[in-house]
Amino acid sequence: MIITKHRFKFSRISHFLAGLTLVVSPICATAQTTSSPTPAPVPAETTATGQAASVGVLVDGTVMVGELATVPAPTLTARAWLTLDVNSGQFIASQNPDEKVEPASLTKLMTAYLVFEAIEDKRLSLDQTVNISEKAWKTEGSRMFVKPNTQVSVSDLLQGLIVQSGNDATVALAEAVAGSETAFVALMNEEAAKQGLKDTHFVNSTGLPDPAHLTTVRDLAVMAKNIVTKHPQHLHYYSQKEFTYNKIKQNNRNRLLWTDPTVDGLKTGHTSSAGYCLVATALRDGRRVVSVIVGASSDGARIENSLKLLNWSFQNFDTIKLFDNTKPAVMARVWEGQAETVGLGGLEPMWVTVPRGKGPEVKPVAQYTQPLIAPLKNGAKVGTVSLSLDGKLLRQESLYVLDDVPEAGFFGRMYDKVRLMFE
Repeated sequence: MIITKHRFKFSRISHFLAGLTLVVSPICATAQTTSSPTPAPVPAETTATGQAASVGVLVDGTVMVGELATVPAPTLTARAWLTLDVNSGQFIASQNPDEKVEPASLTKLMTAYLVFEAIEDKRLSLDQTVNISEKAWKTEGSRMFVKPNTQVSVSDLLQGLIVQSGNDATVALAEAVAGSETAFVALMNEEAAKQGLKDTHFVNSTGLPDPAHLTTVRDLAVMAKNIVTKHPQHLHYYSQKEFTYNKIKQNNRNRLLWTDPTVDGLKTGHTSSAGYCLVATALRDGRRVVSVIVGASSDGARIENSLKLLNWSFQNFDTIKLFDNTKPAVMARVWEGQAETVGLGGLEPMWVTVPRGKGPEVKPVAQYTQPLIAPLKNGAKVGTVSLSLDGKLLRQESLYVLDDVPEAGFFGRMYDKVRLMFE
């Protein structure tokens, strides 16, 4: 076994350090979907170079897993599209993922996210009432039909924003969170930067057309993933099929809610310049996928394209859990400590998406600093683990110490110092 390490300036005779005593634990990987086979245990290996082999199209060196599939992605009639596995966070496949596009009412994903954040931070409450300003009332486009200078609850306004896509409700909530829509837009762009949405810039909270109001399908998928992972308690708004306010009933424009019972969100968008857009999400057997379609020619086209993309993503890929904080990726040798080994792994469960049936072929490669000298603290970052398939990097995550290892006594430390000199 060859070991990756960062060299310490101890002595030239300690180059390989504790390599021969490294203990590798099997990784118990289980299929996420009930119809998928359970992969065999996969050993975590180490490399001598410290670099995982990777050939990919993404900035971080990883590939879209769809490139490794034998079943090609469906042919879609849209300007740009993307599909993402929420459990693993991996992009499955895409077309024009980084092309700048108008988000139209998909903008309201970010608007709703910031309202959810304000609710969680107790800056807003669902039963709190909001005054409807003249500006909110006059906002053009789709409407909830609120009246000016009336008090409307945050809960009703959220349904107006999400179910009815009301621009009047959207501006009212923006003003409730930040005092004005202008200030709220500044928060939107600040949050976009925080989420790593490098190609997104907001000019308003609603998605009304503006030459500078742009995003990408990649960024839209990340927005959607962050909503369903960070604010799942509010996801029910996106599966709500209708909402009546001021005696006016409006249906949710996401017709997938009637077509596929596994679909429970998220948001439609449409302007004459943006075309028909839809960010959808479905949950099947515990696995969640997000699809993004922009620039379709009609409502029917965005529904058909989205359903094709969701079905292809579920039917041709597995998402498996390789290890978590109870199943370390590797057992590593510890020096000068009260324990001789410690588990290294992720603080959260680590999932990976692969073409169906390819789970047993995933190759984890652990890379971490050698030697590990006590004391070690639970949660300390010491390296990375790379997950590869067919020589291509799928994802890379940090390795953390999973247990405290106190420092040994004086004689124990001296004994290990001598042993290290001869390793």
